[in-house]
Amino acid sequence: MRLSRYFLPVLKENPAEAQIVSHRLMLRAGMIKQAQAGIYSWLPLGFKVLRKLENIVHEEQIRAGHIPMLMPTLQSADLWRESGRYDDYGEEMLRITDRHGRDMLFGPTNEELITDIFRGHVSSYKDLPLTLYHIQWKFRDEIRPRFGVMRGREFLMKDGYNFDLTKEDALHSYNRHLVSYIRTYERMGLQAIPMRADSGPIGGDDTHEFLVLAETGESEVFYDSKVTDIRLGEREIDYDSVEQCRAVMEEFTSLYARTDETHDEAVFNQIPEERRRSARGIEVGQIFYFGTKYSDPMGATVQGPDGKPVPVHMGSHGIGVSRLIGAIIEASHDDKGIIWPEGVTPFHCGIVNLKQGDAEADAACDQLYAALTAIGLEPLYDDTNERAGGKFATMDLIGLPWRITVGPRGLKNGVVELTSRKTGESVELSPEEAVRKVAEIYAPHHPHLAREEPMAGRSFHTWL
Repeated sequence: MRLSRYFLPVLKENPAEAQIVSHRLMLRAGMIKQAQAGIYSWLPLGFKVLRKLENIVHEEQIRAGHIPMLMPTLQSADLWRESGRYDDYGEEMLRITDRHGRDMLFGPTNEELITDIFRGHVSSYKDLPLTLYHIQWKFRDEIRPRFGVMRGREFLMKDGYNFDLTKEDALHSYNRHLVSYIRTYERMGLQAIPMRADSGPIGGDDTHEFLVLAETGESEVFYDSKVTDIRLGEREIDYDSVEQCRAVMEEFTSLYARTDETHDEAVFNQIPEERRRSARGIEVGQIFYFGTKYSDPMGATVQGPDGKPVPVHMGSHGIGVSRLIGAIIEASHDDKGIIWPEGVTPFHCGIVNLKQGDAEADAACDQLYAALTAIGLEPLYDDTNERAGGKFATMDLIGLPWRITVGPRGLKNGVVELTSRKTGESVELSPEEAVRKVAEIYAPHHPHLAREEPMAGRSFHTWL
């Protein structure tokens, strides 16, 4: 993408309505625009990041054996009356009446609808276990929407639902989701700590929230500092293995880590004092096991091995896809702007032409752009006539992890400058070496790059 043809309405000044860093930077970087309180249009740059996160979530859910689908945003109130939640949910639910006088609602979650789908099509224990999920827009009518996408009224969420014959099977599904979520967050460059939490209106006995530590977090959290040393990394986990999933669950949850709703001071004080921590956290996901809470009242049963009907054991599991963008920015920024982790950046590399209109500089930038694009990377080429300082400020603001700077002086010596957004360090390389280096950096996120030799067999200046 060439910046002269892109829609990137960056702001030079901090918007007055933005109270936290992520909201301020998303507005300034031209990622979102408020449509009304707590509801945003996702502009091209923000939409690209949103889709990157959505794809990671899909990949990790499918890797865990979960099946994608799509449910509607509007639901029948009758299903919620059947479960007993219609009146209990409160004013956060947006209730709607259609032209025929039928009571509808804009779904804040989908336990009732998925249970109705299940009971209509699954009748035998032989069809279990089953986990279905979707990524869909939700609406919760927050009394005070604030902090941009962190506490909006409309938000994009992955919610999944497991159906199992027994509690033991359902707890394996719970553990499997925990493993898949940890892997998902790590791929996004985040450490999201699973913490014992309160189930709220979803219900159930077992639940963990995943929280990213940040000063602007809405939750007060208490934890053993050793929890922050645990990583899943590149370990291969067999999601069908009860033992492997349980082992990861125990590894990540045996140390003390709780939100303020479940905090137990007596238990907390048993931790060595030097390891006791209290902080703020941003919730980015939650997993629940709630047994037969919905299958009992809604008649979601299967024929068991003995031929008798058995209510299925269920759980629900959510990831806040849109609020994750706010969490990533809160965890990764500086006074110049966003610093995107390489796994979620909207563009892999920025190309800055210091002298637009100079034949040699223009040709070198075009060749860099073609070379990066040819190996499957997405560069953003600033081919505008903006002064150099303005170009650098825009690149720093939007936070691309790497920048290649091209100018006549460097080209006379056969080099361009490759700069890390995170460290600010720069190195001079030949254009071929710069492309090769960027390909190496992104190889862990794009396995095909490790198998290809960028520009193999071609001179850079004959690339086109």
